[in-house]
Amino acid sequence: MLNREPTDLRLSLPSKGRLAEETLDFLADCGLPVYRPNPRQYEALIPDLPSVRVLFQRPPDIVVSVREGTVDFGITGLDVVEERKGELNEVMVIHDALNFGQCRLNLAVPEAWADVTSVYDLPQKAGSLNRKLRVATKYPELTAKFLNNLSISYALIPAEGTLETAPSIGYADMISDIVSSGQTLRDNRLVALPDGCLLTSQAVLIANRDSLASRPEALQAARYLLEFFEAHLRANENLSIFANMRGTSAEAVASSIFTSCHIPGLQGPTISQVIVRNPNETWFAVNIIVQRSHLYQAITELRAIGGSGVVVTPVKYIFDEEPPRYTALLQALKGAAS
Repeated sequence: MLNREPTDLRLSLPSKGRLAEETLDFLADCGLPVYRPNPRQYEALIPDLPSVRVLFQRPPDIVVSVREGTVDFGITGLDVVEERKGELNEVMVIHDALNFGQCRLNLAVPEAWADVTSVYDLPQKAGSLNRKLRVATKYPELTAKFLNNLSISYALIPAEGTLETAPSIGYADMISDIVSSGQTLRDNRLVALPDGCLLTSQAVLIANRDSLASRPEALQAARYLLEFFEAHLRANENLSIFANMRGTSAEAVASSIFTSCHIPGLQGPTISQVIVRNPNETWFAVNIIVQRSHLYQAITELRAIGGSGVVVTPVKYIFDEEPPRYTALLQALKGAAS
């Protein structure tokens, strides 16, 4: 460890670009906004996590820093994690689906290669050129692993910056690069091979294994991050529905919901009596949590059994008794120690 205090924890975030913006937005949505007084500084803090210093680095450097132990946690793309994590298993992916930064690592060839529509056409293409296929990439480890399984005669061309121009300039025949919408490929007359996807990627939370295993404060910080990440991501997929229903009792209303509705909530509906002006009427307020995709079905079913005044609101957090990924993390650390 370099320049580390005994209780100093570090979290590295992407320093620039769309991934950096999405990471800051995600943390804010999770209730963990990053406070960065000077945007030109490469350090910041999260007020709700005062023991954690926030650093800003290039996505590949985040992985290297976590691997070497100079940083405890990082948020970056799975693509650079798989490329740079090394062979010693020091980098642990402790949350593998933060639901932003989606892309894929894919082989792409020039549009002019009409005879290449699949990766299985590449060996024949190399034969027709009578030389190795030159593949420009920022991902030599992943690309070599993929191409080695296809019996392709190739040579990797390490590259930084824009890869899409490599075939037109002539220093490479094809590329292996990150694709999101595919518009940049089309603009440069390239085609992503349908079966040439090396990896699907999105933003992930990583941690240094030794730090988690040896420092209780690091494990506690991991739990805190996972608690809020999972609670926010789960809530983001759900909505809260409130409706008023007539009934003789809360139990009778619940029985009607269980009998007639396919979406009774997380464990069941929350039901409370509504105080009404007319003493001859008995009303109850019903609250259930439903997935966004099931909203219309839930409203229709509630109306069918007498629900009215239906109100739908977003949900900020849904906390489990124990974050599933934290439980998995403890099991992984225990397995490594045994």
